Amino acid sequence: MRPEVRAQSSEGRESVGSIPDSRFPIPTIHDSRFTLHELKAWGEEFGRNLRAPVLVTLEGDLGTGKTTLVQAMCRGVGIREDVTSPTFALVNEYQVDDRTVFHLDLYRLQGPDDLTNLGWDDIVNSDAIVFVEWPDRAGNRLPSDRIRIRLDHIPGDDSGRRLTLA
Repeated sequence: MRPEVRAQSSEGRESVGSIPDSRFPIPTIHDSRFTLHELKAWGEEFGRNLRAPVLVTLEGDLGTGKTTLVQAMCRGVGIREDVTSPTFALVNEYQVDDRTVFHLDLYRLQGPDDLTNLGWDDIVNSDAIVFVEWPDRAGNRLPSDRIRIRLDHIPGDDSGRRLTLA
């Protein structure tokens, strides 16, 4: 039996369950609103429940909190060092216990051809937890077997975010 995880949004809606795959026993929130504080708490719980190998992609406009969410998920995984945005480095690698965590930010890439020099194929096929911001830049090289997270601003609510999980 897979563990169940409970999460509650600022709207008071509670979600219980897991994505129906034993590798992803994570909090199921298909479409909910969160404050940034709640988003961080959800991300930590999400990270605690991730099992490698897994690819998690984060979509959303600039400033929606993708890096903030990755930082929270990394805390949940067990990373205690500062998790920084790889906007210029493109790839950050972290070690925790016997696990590897990769954080990629593809914003500056022009397209899938730019992935080769990053070691893309080795990273996404590794036995690691992989977080990818701006996954659309990977085009057809993005594996379909992934967890997709989308963050959106909520009009009129500067601290609120809509999270969609697929």
